[in-house]
Amino acid sequence: MDLRIFTEPQQGATYDTLLAVAKATEDLGFDAFFRSDHYLRMGSGDGLPGPTDAWLTLAGLARETKRIRLGTLMTAGTFRLPGVLAIQVAQVDQMSGGRVELGLGAGWFEEEHKAYGIPFPKEKFARLEEQLEIVTGLWATELGKTFDFHGTHYDLTDSPALPKPAQRKIPVLVGGHGATRTPRLAARYADEFNMPFASVEDSERQFGRVRTAAEEAGRDADELTYSNALVVCVGRDEAEVARRAAAIGREPDELKLNGLAGSPSEVVDKIGRYAEIGARRIYLQILDLDDLDHLELISSQVQSQLS
Repeated sequence: MDLRIFTEPQQGATYDTLLAVAKATEDLGFDAFFRSDHYLRMGSGDGLPGPTDAWLTLAGLARETKRIRLGTLMTAGTFRLPGVLAIQVAQVDQMSGGRVELGLGAGWFEEEHKAYGIPFPKEKFARLEEQLEIVTGLWATELGKTFDFHGTHYDLTDSPALPKPAQRKIPVLVGGHGATRTPRLAARYADEFNMPFASVEDSERQFGRVRTAAEEAGRDADELTYSNALVVCVGRDEAEVARRAAAIGREPDELKLNGLAGSPSEVVDKIGRYAEIGARRIYLQILDLDDLDHLELISSQVQSQLS
């Protein structure tokens, strides 16, 4: 079971804070540092000092880390034109020496689009499908050849399809709860399917849908990695769990029900339940980015039991 650190910087974080978390992620033996792609805080709080851009952040971290994978859960398809996104991600992959992964979603948070003047189209899923085809097609085009795409939402003619990433193939993540179109997109374009903030039972059903869609597309369902994203709140005792829950405005019982919370042994046991239904990777949503002791505890007493 791979454990990855997943952050939500729109809630309030500087680049230096994210760098500290990324370096701790690397030093403590976690597999990867991922971040959300949002420009507006959600829920309570002031969001200070303001948003940071996902791919600018990852470009910086690409030069200041050496081992960990770097990526997004999920880049909003509404934020970037697919040709521009392909260039950005390929460049960051080069800057990292081939450690980048792209999670790409349709975009959903209308308020942040209004706040920053970003168009919020009514039909987002069809755009996402074209974006996935374009981004992966640009990267896969042989050197010296050009890429063309003529869709409903995007039109590319004689693209040189440059630059190329450092990796032969950048892993692409698709995720979500949709019962029909999401599994189909994952089966066609994804290397990994991610189920965000879902129970074991709901995850098992969705993994099954993705596996079926892959087989119907003529693909080995085991080619995909199946993963979950879950909030985490671990403590050595109940008081420490309660303190960490309060710091992120949540209740311990609710976190235990909807995420990974409690003692290290409780969290290991629950991760085991996800492993039993096919999850091979967990993205640990860390909401208090100043609490690096939390990462150390997870590394020493949770991750060590899963290795």
